[in-house]
Amino acid sequence: MSWRRRLLAVAACLPVLMGVTACDGLNGLQGTGDKGYITTDGVVRTVDAAERGDAISYQGEDLDGSPLAIEDYRGTPVVVSVWGSWCTPCRKEAPWVAGAAEALGDGVQFVGINLRDSSTAQASAFARGAGLDFPSLYEPDGEALLAFPGVLGLRSIPSFVVLDREGRVAASIVGQLPSQQTLVDLAQGVVDEAANGAGDG
Repeated sequence: MSWRRRLLAVAACLPVLMGVTACDGLNGLQGTGDKGYITTDGVVRTVDAAERGDAISYQGEDLDGSPLAIEDYRGTPVVVSVWGSWCTPCRKEAPWVAGAAEALGDGVQFVGINLRDSSTAQASAFARGAGLDFPSLYEPDGEALLAFPGVLGLRSIPSFVVLDREGRVAASIVGQLPSQQTLVDLAQGVVDEAANGAGDG
């Protein structure tokens, strides 16, 4: 079974919210209540290479105050993980995220976007304890999410975006991660696509 079919099978098992449009889900406005995070299983979406938009670019500072830019990783598929230490679903899925990063190895670069933590110390302590060893942008106001128009909104936490080696959005999971394997399959599909030259624009 192809990776796209596996992901579609996973997506078919996710809860369907009647009356919620794709744009509502992608903007992160549904299922957030007053807690500030998405509480339902994530909506899995893939984008064919021919339909991908412009490359994503964003520069900021990591949790140590050093410069970090998403475009620094051009040439390698990137998984962007939106998280916060205060976010209950993020805390629950953190072992899956760490496990996916380990399983995918050097073929994929993970980059975090840390939202609304009160300090870098708080965010760093959580990341260390959860085994999230990849660099993360510190974004207390969530400005980095605006770099993903039509994919993420200011309340899209937790969420994941897979960028192809050209930096274009190839896939996303907006909402709580359904499983570690879902993220591995999604990212591995983009790795395989790159290896086969299918993602070239």
